[in-house]
Amino acid sequence: MSGTAAPWWRSAVIYQVYIRSFADGNGDGVGDIAGIRSRLPYLKSLGVDAIWINPWYKSPMADHGYDVADFREIDPLFGSTAEAERLIEEAHEHGIRVIPDIVPNHTSDQHAWFRAALEAGPGSPERERYIFRKGRGPDGAEPPNDWVSCFGGPAWTRVPDGEWYLHLFAPEQPDLNWQHPDVLAEFESILRFWLSRGVDGFRIDVAHGLVKHPDLPDLPPRRDPDAEPSRPHQDHPHWDRDEVHDIYRVWRKIADEYPGDRCFVAEAWADTPERLAAYVRPDGLHTAFNFNFLMSGWDAKDLRDVIDDSLAMLGAVGAPATWVLSNHDVMRHPSRFGRERVRRWLANERYVPEGPLDLELGTRRARAATLLMLALPGGAYIYQGEELGLPEVEDLPESVLQDPVWERSGHTDRGRDGCRVPIPWSGDSAPYGFSPDDATASPWLPQPAGWARYSVAAQTGDPDSMLELYRAALGLRREHPALGDGGLTWLDAPEGVLAFTRSPGFVCVVNLSAEPCELPPHSSVLLASGPLEDGLLPADQAVWLRQ
Repeated sequence: MSGTAAPWWRSAVIYQVYIRSFADGNGDGVGDIAGIRSRLPYLKSLGVDAIWINPWYKSPMADHGYDVADFREIDPLFGSTAEAERLIEEAHEHGIRVIPDIVPNHTSDQHAWFRAALEAGPGSPERERYIFRKGRGPDGAEPPNDWVSCFGGPAWTRVPDGEWYLHLFAPEQPDLNWQHPDVLAEFESILRFWLSRGVDGFRIDVAHGLVKHPDLPDLPPRRDPDAEPSRPHQDHPHWDRDEVHDIYRVWRKIADEYPGDRCFVAEAWADTPERLAAYVRPDGLHTAFNFNFLMSGWDAKDLRDVIDDSLAMLGAVGAPATWVLSNHDVMRHPSRFGRERVRRWLANERYVPEGPLDLELGTRRARAATLLMLALPGGAYIYQGEELGLPEVEDLPESVLQDPVWERSGHTDRGRDGCRVPIPWSGDSAPYGFSPDDATASPWLPQPAGWARYSVAAQTGDPDSMLELYRAALGLRREHPALGDGGLTWLDAPEGVLAFTRSPGFVCVVNLSAEPCELPPHSSVLLASGPLEDGLLPADQAVWLRQ
């Protein structure tokens, strides 16, 4: 499947499958492995190189699979380990690689290790695999420090014997102690279990969070993103600590034992490009999500700075950049871009939109952002449904919200369900082909009325659709020798416009200003995010040119 001199992952376009919401094969309203297998021809026709699948392991589903009870068993909700092996084989037959999630920061509270830790009691060897501590205050009734859960509320829960355990996410997700040799050995074994079954790598959940400061100090003061445009690195007691790289050097050696360029991609929220580059040094992980790009505003200077910094810092360690616009944890980018002010935000912060949504504007910008992302050097990630132009579902009824963020925040943060609604495939009404025609259950989250226009069937063959824009862009990216891994050269451009060349013979122009702009010299138009006007590129549009 390789055949190229450079490893495939240096320029790959990887499609994120949020398994619950991709395709429901058995009609129970929840996506599954059977659904993915049935849609492999679609993924091949789209033109992606690999799929990343969100956690499919055995889980009580307190956080929709990110609370893992058994890393070597597929949850029956999604299928079986045998089905997973068939999916890997069939995907490879379609020329598509498979990258499952691995969740090393925490387990489920139903994992055998944690159940044993609770039963064994304070001071036991079983508890040393997690982070148990005595509380503060005269009777230990206060948490050991002021750390907060990413889902809201304190990051500590007290057990009946008086000790507290750390959970940076939900209480059902106790953090592992990565200073313990059992933890290191267990995950090395898990990696080998799946690599031997043919997976092509792993996406590492919370890759920046495994190691905690040994003294567990209180948190530093919160930063103001608008007051610190230079975004200096902030030493943090549980995010992005230097010691985490010792773990990944061992993991890299394991991946290198297997044939076929197996790779890791880190979900690493780092506050500077230099810190991100540390994850992908030659003896570390292969790639890392570029969240600085995702977190940028709709601003030419901000984006250019992020692109320059990313390429410089990652290039210095010989790693490719990996660009991403949306995923299962953030508001879909047509809805982010469809605001009068599209502000950037900081790592480990939740994006909060400002002002009313102009979806027409957001979609126009999303089309332009797609051409920018796919023209940049390196690889790219596509979150399922973004190729359909799906917006965030911002009006889900409170009664259907399932993200633990909703409850943990005291119903002040609606959480991430709005970007996780099952995607539409065909038909005029729900479930829009997500489930079989004879399905007995509704989709696990309700799909909006009017989503028929976003379906794969409705968009296929429509040259103006988002889906056909993605197909065309991915086809050109695969064929054009300038695209994928490599470098770029910026061109002089008006304020608010990004323009660059890539050799041989490729130009990308993105107009983030309010006025149409002239195009640089070129021989033909390869692809445009929208119609040109008298040879000018309108505001909030992008174009690929042949020199």
